[in-house]
Amino acid sequence: MLTTDYLVIGSGVAGLTFAIKIAERFPDRKVIIVTKGDKDESNTKYAQGGVAVVIDKKEDSFQKHIQDTLIAGDGLCDRAVVEMVVKEGPKRLQELVNWGANFDTNSNGNYDLGKEGGHSEYRVVHHKDITGYEIEQTLLRCIQQLKNITVLTHHFVIDLITQHHIKEVKEKELTCYGAYLLNEKDNTIKAIQATNTLLASGGIGSVYGHTTNPVIATGDGIAMAYRAKALVKDMEFVQFHPTALYMAEGGALFLISEAVRGFGAYLRNKQGHRFMPDYDVRAELASRDIVSQSIDNELKKHGDTHVFLDCTHLNVLEFTKHFPNIYQKCKDLHIDISKHWIPVVPASHYLCGGIVVDTYGRTSVNNLFSCGECSRTGLHGANRLASNSLLEALVYSHNIFKYLASNYTKHYQIVIPEWNDKGTTIPDEHVLIQHNLKELQALMRNYVGIVRSNSRLQKAKIKLDNIYQEVEELYKTSKISVSLCELRNMVNVAHLIINQSVKRKENKGGYFNIDNVYNTSQKSF
Repeated sequence: MLTTDYLVIGSGVAGLTFAIKIAERFPDRKVIIVTKGDKDESNTKYAQGGVAVVIDKKEDSFQKHIQDTLIAGDGLCDRAVVEMVVKEGPKRLQELVNWGANFDTNSNGNYDLGKEGGHSEYRVVHHKDITGYEIEQTLLRCIQQLKNITVLTHHFVIDLITQHHIKEVKEKELTCYGAYLLNEKDNTIKAIQATNTLLASGGIGSVYGHTTNPVIATGDGIAMAYRAKALVKDMEFVQFHPTALYMAEGGALFLISEAVRGFGAYLRNKQGHRFMPDYDVRAELASRDIVSQSIDNELKKHGDTHVFLDCTHLNVLEFTKHFPNIYQKCKDLHIDISKHWIPVVPASHYLCGGIVVDTYGRTSVNNLFSCGECSRTGLHGANRLASNSLLEALVYSHNIFKYLASNYTKHYQIVIPEWNDKGTTIPDEHVLIQHNLKELQALMRNYVGIVRSNSRLQKAKIKLDNIYQEVEELYKTSKISVSLCELRNMVNVAHLIINQSVKRKENKGGYFNIDNVYNTSQKSF
């Protein structure tokens, strides 16, 4: 059994930032970072837009950023949290710069600030259209310099360890003691006992199949926390990015950054009509929920599979400078953005809910913290404002660091039982896992997508129950594998999304049910 002072599950901006800070402050304490893929594979890596931070105090202000966030969240944000995160933003950004992150500047040497949907001012700090990758690489370079950090790549966290696993522990309050890990290279399972555990495991995009997230985004942290009886909330608020590059074969989709619309691109249907002004006075710069729902309505109205992003009126040289990777991706697909419209479709992009935490990142389970997309802080409310996610991860990882730097208790040694897989066998047919996965993803897209209804949600509950029964039987009788554990986690996440959707009786932000009384702030599609 391994032991550590701090166990970090996930290698995105949230987990890495915390690990660097706590390891630098306490060089005599041990930090273990666990990731199921390569150390740089995370949602952070694929974040194109940037970090929303108030920089230009002449044109912008904290109050404007706060107000934009509250408007996007549609009345469900925690205002105190919003104010705290926005005001902390400049300090946390400067830390990234001090660590070596490079962000684009203009000819005057000032930050080249972008403007995205829902923002009233230019405030998005970015590194071309690969901001997340730049931040990720910066943090990994810092990690390599710290001798008290161990990174376990290709290790899958099966479950958190709580009293449920340790009979001699008599504590009444739920407590996390670490986690069970599957070494993907040799299929061995071991336990890590941790004084404190941080879930920074990212999002749930793969639950829908068609997503801008990497394939590793299977909601593992949320599912583990749910099974450990941690409080999970607002799972109905799944944000769909309005403009993912349409690919007829489906699967993981390439993201066309919101900043492209901020740069001046238009959305058109197949008839060539620029439709966003019909839905919102902000047109293409309306918040993501409005744009996604508008596109969904256009597709259903005309029976189309996608709409188009028109960049033909924009300066190609400037476009290429700002969005080199998007330009190259389109070019590779023989799309000349100066002549051709880019086919786009909404895709699962970000979860606004998750594991409930306080301002110090504490969950309802002792010694268990959560940060990043898998957490529910109260910042996003019913809909995340563009580029607020990296900001949230930076601020909350710092808050968790501050709390644990001042509150550390070494727990007594306990005996954690070895993983028991007696009576299990290697499944004869991997096809059963893949079949259930495809069925689950189709169910979520068709029944629990951008626009929902009571009847579809009820049918989804019935269909999911059948999948759940089969997956649980597989889990109980089969040797553990990553694909089986991921499927089990996705079923848990789907259950949370469906059941919390059923309970929401009012349309808010990214949640839209055609059977609910329409919120006055929302159009009736």
